[in-house]
Order: sequence, then C-alpha cells, then structure tokens
Amino acid sequence: MKVISCLFGAVLTLAALPSATAQQWPEQTVRIVVPFPPGGANDVIARLLAEHFSKTIGGKYVVESATGAGGNLGTNQVAKAAPDGYTLVLSSSGPLANNTVLYKRMPYDPQKDLTPIALVCDFPMVLASRMTLAPANLKEFVALAKTKPGELNVGTPGVGTMGHLTAELFQAKTGTKFQHVPSRGGYAASITALLAGDLDLMSDVMNGNIASMITSGKIRGLAVTTRERFAGVPDFPTATEQGVPMIASTTFALAGPAGMPPEVVETLNREVNRYLQSSEGKQKLGALGAQIGGGPPRAVSEMMKNSIAQWKPVIEAAGISLQ
Repeated sequence: MKVISCLFGAVLTLAALPSATAQQWPEQTVRIVVPFPPGGANDVIARLLAEHFSKTIGGKYVVESATGAGGNLGTNQVAKAAPDGYTLVLSSSGPLANNTVLYKRMPYDPQKDLTPIALVCDFPMVLASRMTLAPANLKEFVALAKTKPGELNVGTPGVGTMGHLTAELFQAKTGTKFQHVPSRGGYAASITALLAGDLDLMSDVMNGNIASMITSGKIRGLAVTTRERFAGVPDFPTATEQGVPMIASTTFALAGPAGMPPEVVETLNREVNRYLQSSEGKQKLGALGAQIGGGPPRAVSEMMKNSIAQWKPVIEAAGISLQ
C-alpha cells in the first residue's frame, strides 16, 4: 500500500506539471508555409503573424512559399510534415475545402490530415465592370447581359478559383451567360484588361487596391458579395441589396499537420486572436481589405464544412473539374 501510495503521488505530481512540449516549444525555427505566390495578401498576412508570434511567444518564424495546384502543393507539404508544431500553413478555403470537390485527385484530406488552429480573415469577392459599358449598376448590367447571352466576358484569376466560382454563382443567380477569361496574373491583370476594354466584367477578391480603383472611378464597382457593405467603400452596395442574393468570400486560416500538441494549438490560437483584436492587427488587415476572423480552432473546421456545402453544387452544376 505504501508503494502504491508513492506511485499515485508521483503520478499526480507529474500530471500537475506542464508538458514537455509546452515548456520547450519552440526550440527551433517554425516554418509558416504560404501555398500561393509571394507578395499576395496570403504572404503579407503570414509575415504579420510571424512577427507577432516572435514578439509574444518567442522563437524564430520564417515564411516560405510553396505554390502550385491551386494551393494544394504547399498545403500538402504541411499535411505530410511531423505534427510537432514546427511546420504550419496559412492556407485558404480553396485548398482547405473547395479543392476536394474541384480536383479529381487530392494528395491529402483536409478534414483528416490537418489540425485546425485559427480563422484569420475573410476577403469578400467583387464584381466590377469597365467604365465604357453603359450599365451604371448591377441591375442594369444584368439586363444588358441578358440581351447578349455569351457575348460579354468575365475575367477571373483562373479556373476553379473563388473568382471563377463567384462568376458561376452570379450567372446561375441571374440567368446570364458570359465567356470565361481565366488569367494567371490575378486582379492586377484583370484590372489592366478592364482599363484596356478587353474585359467586360471582373470577378475577383476585393482588396484595398481594387477599392481605390472603384472610388477613383477607373473601374465601375457593381457589387460586393458580403452580407453587409464593405467598410473600405461604404457607398458600394452588396449584390443582395441589388436583388442578387449571393455571399462569396475567400477565407484564410492557420493550420498544421494532424496530431499537433493541443497546448501548441492553444498557444497559437490565443496569439492569432490577440493580434486580430489589436489596434495594429485591425489597421494592417483592414488596409489589405480583410475582414477580421478569430474564434476557437473548431471555427476552421466549421468553415471547411460550410464552404464545401456552399460551393459543391456550384462546381458540379458548372462542370468544373481539375486534374
């Protein structure tokens, strides 16, 4: 009995101590993988978080780009990494959810192979037209498009992107038909094409640059796909306000390999939320055009499920399929 009592006391003592992981992490450099090209919002936000982590948690954090396959390449690198808290990914709702419907073969299962950490932010989608087209608002643009089925075109960042899916949703909601013009140059290429008169409509992620182009009258903003008006352009109406009920956005979230230590997840989630609620975080993310996220890790899982539920019917109806 005396031996059992000593052993029981030892177990209680060990249980009361912080885990070795909690005490030691991070002992080495933490990689934050960005599965999209450098210089974009995803990359900028990852660097803002890395700087915040180094100040509050301590240790060294580096941001690395690993692009390809619609974000699958970089996200898969993290899904296959050791779940020790030293490899993270700041990914989006594409590789975290929608790509499971878009791609015939996925190298990982986001629901099983990743550990949700924190929702970071949303970027709403925007529909904008060239100024040389007569319609001054979304209702007039839809009316024009119905008189010219298949004659007007819509530019997006590429096949299967959120810009493309939003364009398909817009056509389904309005009974219109456009020629799809995918681009590898992102919103900058689409804006250039709008200004040149080569595009009639652009469907892309809303950001500060696009907002300034709209307010300066260089391109015509038709609608933003949020429930409430975009803070950066408060006079810019939503699609729903104009009779086209559609919500669309790209969500960024921090995740890691499945099986990460819970205490590391808790630490990272706390610090992401702290940054999002800080004056610096609100100012810098707001300048990018982001809408603040936050919440517990399970919010990422909910986003993944909701995104698939929303976009799977759109993808299947449009017949979009990627290798």
